Amino acid sequence: MACNKSFCSNYMLLSPEKAGLVDLIFFLFSSNTDKRKFIDCPKGTKIPFAPRWFIVLTIIVQIILRLFAKPMAWIGNLLEKGLNLIHANTNIFVLIYNIIKGQVVSIPDTTSAKYMSILAFLDMRRTLDENIKSGDSRYNPHLSIMASKVAYENSAFTESTVTEYWNMDFLGFYNFWNDYLEQSATQAFLFRKDENTDSELIVVSFRGTSPFDTLDWITDVDLSWYELPDVGKIHAGFLKALGQQKDHGWPKDLAQVVGGHEYAYYTIREKLRDLLKNNDNAKFIVSGHSLGGALAILFPAILAYHGETTLLKKLVGVYTFGQPRVGDEQFAEYMKDQITNNLLPNYYRTVYCNDIVPRVPSDNSFTEFKHFGTCAYFNSIYKGRIVDEVPNKNYFSIIWLIPMIINSIWELIRSFIIGLVWGSEYKETALMTLLRVLCLFFAGLPAHCPPDYVNSTRLASADLYSGSSSNGKPKNKWKTEVDTLARLV
Repeated sequence: MACNKSFCSNYMLLSPEKAGLVDLIFFLFSSNTDKRKFIDCPKGTKIPFAPRWFIVLTIIVQIILRLFAKPMAWIGNLLEKGLNLIHANTNIFVLIYNIIKGQVVSIPDTTSAKYMSILAFLDMRRTLDENIKSGDSRYNPHLSIMASKVAYENSAFTESTVTEYWNMDFLGFYNFWNDYLEQSATQAFLFRKDENTDSELIVVSFRGTSPFDTLDWITDVDLSWYELPDVGKIHAGFLKALGQQKDHGWPKDLAQVVGGHEYAYYTIREKLRDLLKNNDNAKFIVSGHSLGGALAILFPAILAYHGETTLLKKLVGVYTFGQPRVGDEQFAEYMKDQITNNLLPNYYRTVYCNDIVPRVPSDNSFTEFKHFGTCAYFNSIYKGRIVDEVPNKNYFSIIWLIPMIINSIWELIRSFIIGLVWGSEYKETALMTLLRVLCLFFAGLPAHCPPDYVNSTRLASADLYSGSSSNGKPKNKWKTEVDTLARLV
């Protein structure tokens, strides 16, 4: 099916799978895009040299990621099943013993509530912090990161966590259709606390970037965009994942759902309408980690685009973690207007230390992508503050290379003592420590994983998410030693 672009005022769509070496070379030396197969722009579009080389660079990165798609998926699948096999049999020693003795070996069921993703093995915490109660300004951010973490799991695991560990109502887990990929590629789930009370809260949480899915990483670094009239340029991949239609973009309502497919934006909007109409005091929040964070902030953006004021007045917060940039400066201003008009209250974009994903796509004169909203930035001892911009905003910098490596070494050291500093619930898993060892020279990857974001929301000061820049503090005698080490990096 051809893609109808009449809904947007401008666009630039990149197709790395169509890019050949000759095409890329000619593109570098010609501003005319009409003859380039890998770039789709309005006829006659001219692109200056500086953005052209940056586009070529990102396309090369995407081509490399595509080449590794199958091996990465195979490795990820093997690792996940291997970890679950070991976990189902207590530990690797029991597993080996049972195999040698010919005893029964438990084979994990991938659809069961006990089956975990690789990210769950990085952080096995499922309970909420009992010290952070409803009414605490940290409660919604903490609940949001826990939901964002659980969104990576299967439906049974997610439901079990919500109902058995959080004592809340599970409202559904969804695999939404992506019209452009022609497959179910967007996941989200909904749950509710305190039904039929003045404090009833519905949580929408989107799944983020899967670590071994290179297509997710390609989406994060892609520079393609659509420009919506009076809204601005928005990342094309994120719009497609949220439910953009191939044939007519963003109609306010879908006249007919073809093939029985459910689309993220439209389905969640209808679910919220039904759930919220029964209680005038009920509210909702939206959350997500990584790619899920991008979808979380775009959801209210499209609600505003469609004039869904009634629903937006029920929104009390959007909490994202490790979220990539989603649009240009005009879009940022559009969203700031929604914040000013109280249609987007409490949008907190949490960033941990050297996480690479919030620093892509790049913010420069070539790409025009910009962040907006309140940024809660945490350093490597989980001291948080509200900042206008994170340090090293585009990640790839010679100046920051050595400091990031030193900080990676410190984070590895911290992984062995963190349980002594803040308590046993903060002790890192062996897999997370191994990841830190493997990524000493690529600090942005382990920094993007959920454990540091969970720690950040738990250790944040009580007033950080109320706009204050004061910091959380370690709970015992190790504070001085930790602070001293942190000053060195």
